[in-house]
Amino acid sequence: MSLTSKEKKRLRATGHALKTSVTIAQRGLTENVGQEINRALEAHELIKIKLQLPDREIRKGLLRKICSAHGAESVQNIGHTALIYRAAKRPDPRLSNLMRRMS
Repeated sequence: MSLTSKEKKRLRATGHALKTSVTIAQRGLTENVGQEINRALEAHELIKIKLQLPDREIRKGLLRKICSAHGAESVQNIGHTALIYRAAKRPDPRLSNLMRRMS
């Protein structure tokens, strides 16, 4: 799943107003955090993740690991905040950040 620059631009515009769904701190990507990311992606499709880690390279590596483990794609990564997207199999119009935005 590779997003075009036009699709990424639309997702960034939608993601700008979102609040952080998941925060990853010093303990890193634990099993519970992974489950929460999966749940949030399934429900909302587009989520913000706060990576409270001091090293930029560690944040980039962790973001790549999250995206590959959950079949998601990184839309934007600024500072300690990342925006990731994964299309839901059956999106719920009440929960999906993309479908609510269009309404």
